[in-house]
Amino acid sequence: MIHNAAAVSLLLISVLSFVAHGRPISDDFIRLPSDRSFIDRAFPHSYGDDDIGGTRWAVLIAGSSGYWNYRHQADVCHAYQILKKGGLKDENIIVFMYDDIAYNEENPRPGIVINHPLGDDVYKGVPKDYTGENVTVKNFLAAITGNKTAITGGSGKVVDSGPDDHIFIYYTDHGGPGVLGMPTYPYIYADDLVEALKQKHASGTYKSLVFYLEACESGSIFEGLLPEGLNIYATTASNAEESSWGTYCPGEEPSPPPEYETCLGDLYSVAWMEDSEDHNLRTETLQQQYELVKRRTANENSGYGSHVMQFGDIGLSKDDSLFLYMGTNPANDNYSVIAENSLRQISSRAVNQRDADLLHFWDKFRKAPEGSSRKHEAQKQFFEAMSHRMHIDNSMKLIGKLLFGIEKAPEVLQTVRPAGHPLVDDWDCLRMMVRTFEAHCGSLSQYGMKHMRSVANICNAGITEQQMAEASAQACDRVPSNPWSSLNKGFSA
Repeated sequence: MIHNAAAVSLLLISVLSFVAHGRPISDDFIRLPSDRSFIDRAFPHSYGDDDIGGTRWAVLIAGSSGYWNYRHQADVCHAYQILKKGGLKDENIIVFMYDDIAYNEENPRPGIVINHPLGDDVYKGVPKDYTGENVTVKNFLAAITGNKTAITGGSGKVVDSGPDDHIFIYYTDHGGPGVLGMPTYPYIYADDLVEALKQKHASGTYKSLVFYLEACESGSIFEGLLPEGLNIYATTASNAEESSWGTYCPGEEPSPPPEYETCLGDLYSVAWMEDSEDHNLRTETLQQQYELVKRRTANENSGYGSHVMQFGDIGLSKDDSLFLYMGTNPANDNYSVIAENSLRQISSRAVNQRDADLLHFWDKFRKAPEGSSRKHEAQKQFFEAMSHRMHIDNSMKLIGKLLFGIEKAPEVLQTVRPAGHPLVDDWDCLRMMVRTFEAHCGSLSQYGMKHMRSVANICNAGITEQQMAEASAQACDRVPSNPWSSLNKGFSA
């Protein structure tokens, strides 16, 4: 602060000297590049609206469908509102969401989506760039890399950025070791995502890129895969071997309005968004937000929460303000970051991402009138989900025993590689083994992604495709026909 004060004093003395000698201060003098850089060095985060040196771009994606996954699309809609208030233009914000929540028959407020128990509608005005069956891996990666010719359907918008531009990517959904869910098949595999980011860097079409990732085991997407030197900074809701959490769920405090039977948001996601809403983002750095979000998401005294991680060029987080990527709401110009009061009320508990669907079905069953068709439907949905879970869990355990023996199987399937190492050596093997499993046992689906580490370890152990096919055929005599097996969607790999 002393150096900053001295710098300002010298600048004022210089200006006053010109005035005292009767020499006019022209506009050209005020805008001299040397003077601009002098101020920037003194106040590295005091950017003006046109002083970031390029354009801000954003890609927002919810990777799920279904009303029980309400929170993911609510997260994305909320993120859009923050960026819009921050000054980003719709032409530079690309939104991927299945768009089956706002007007879903389960939604108690048709056409309205909220991300907080007392929150306003975040759905209004959100661009419908890629919805329904156009929310695909191919379109998502093409949008990031700016490959217009690879886009199928949707608005056709891509990140058509230049070398001075700043890019913000936010993904929220279910995940598993090395994989991120999508409402369509296939899913996003970590090597494909990181390869797309490398391609974007090689094209020289951005100055810096920030990636916020909400999913179970989300740390595994970048662990051992995202190198330094790409000017990419990534944070994840969890490390490589733990779940992330939904929040503002039925039974929590604060709880959703009583007519809601689903979680309204995700813990990591609402943490960074509520922090962004409360502060002047010109002065808050990425690192400051990371620390605040990390503390709120861990919530270590409550028995739930996850460990927020960071990857890539971590130095960016210390140097760059959030303003570079999100802009800032002018209404917050007088608010600075104060660690002690930067967090809103923390809910009393949260729900494991993988159990949020069960919570929805149970709350729906609990509230439905006795003997009603709604109560019967909720009971059916709950039991179908549980049956699918048991099938996937038991099938994977049996395959492990057939391949490695009863005693050794648990150790092999549950092995976690040391920090800094990728999940699997051969990603093509991982895809092949997933397809083989699903051909005999049905889709892993959003719940079964938890077993991706087991499949990766089968690859790492040198098991062949034929061995996997034989074991899968023995473990599963048929592919289940319930909705959770997603028979009609194809393979997730």
